[in-house]
Amino acid sequence: MSAARYPDNFDELKAEVKSAGLLNRVPLRGSVEMAAVVVSLLVAYATMPMWNPFLLGLFMTLVFTRAVFVSHDILHLQYFKDKKLSFRLSYLYSAIILSNSSSWWDFKHNVNHHTWCNVVEKDEDIRALDGAFTPNNKGNSPFIKKYKHIIFWGAMFFMYPAFIAQSYKFVLKRKLYGEFALMMLHWPIIWGPIFYTLPFSSAITVFMTLYITLSAWLAFGFITNHLGCEVFDLEEGRELSWMEMQMRGSRSLKGGKFIHWFYGGLNTQIEHHLFPKAPRFNLLKVQKLTRDFAKKHNMHYFETTPFEAYAQINQALKAY
Repeated sequence: MSAARYPDNFDELKAEVKSAGLLNRVPLRGSVEMAAVVVSLLVAYATMPMWNPFLLGLFMTLVFTRAVFVSHDILHLQYFKDKKLSFRLSYLYSAIILSNSSSWWDFKHNVNHHTWCNVVEKDEDIRALDGAFTPNNKGNSPFIKKYKHIIFWGAMFFMYPAFIAQSYKFVLKRKLYGEFALMMLHWPIIWGPIFYTLPFSSAITVFMTLYITLSAWLAFGFITNHLGCEVFDLEEGRELSWMEMQMRGSRSLKGGKFIHWFYGGLNTQIEHHLFPKAPRFNLLKVQKLTRDFAKKHNMHYFETTPFEAYAQINQALKAY
């Protein structure tokens, strides 16, 4: 752990952010983005025969990526205050469009990860790849231990099917059969028209292009958030204030509006963890307030470029 402890002054920062109106939900803007995802899919289906299959796969990757970010934001209650309503709306994007489980994501991400960021015993994400990012767990597999810094980067291209597999396992284990039925609708609704309309070789090209590029886009976005940051055991985590845990266990990325769009707001990861319900559309403004606040109180604010983040992650993998 760092020698200098962070002051427990989160309420002061929260008051600044709240007074600026940056915690207000955005039902109208969120609804526009939700509608844009559905309209974009309908346009893709209506014009399928006109597309080069590789380009169609790339376009659908773009739409699916936005669906991931929309579902993430809905489940964080950034658009609507009502949790039941938000969960139901998320099913269209997570279950049907993506064949992912909202319940799995809410438990894994919202409950455990956000509450216990980078705490080994609680945060499932930090235990990935046989404990690759946990300094006290070198792993049980000699092969993975030796080559994990190579395996890790290759695994980035399989994140989307891994999410689907984890979702199915979660809902079946918990007997969430209604949600599982919605997730199974993904195959006839999303892929049925493509395989029915296009030649088989073209449909396979669309399928493979989407799975590979979507996995890479999501993976290379998600890994910059916390990997290579400080890691805590449960005893250490319990001693940390909310602000200190989130700031020390997270990394934000430098860059303007394009970076913010490309990473779906997760580039402002420190801010997202401090204020999970703050709408993605406001996070660049929240970032400025947070950065200034940290400087004012002499708190370390961990921010790098995307490429610096990837280099740090690779170094951490080799070190472990």
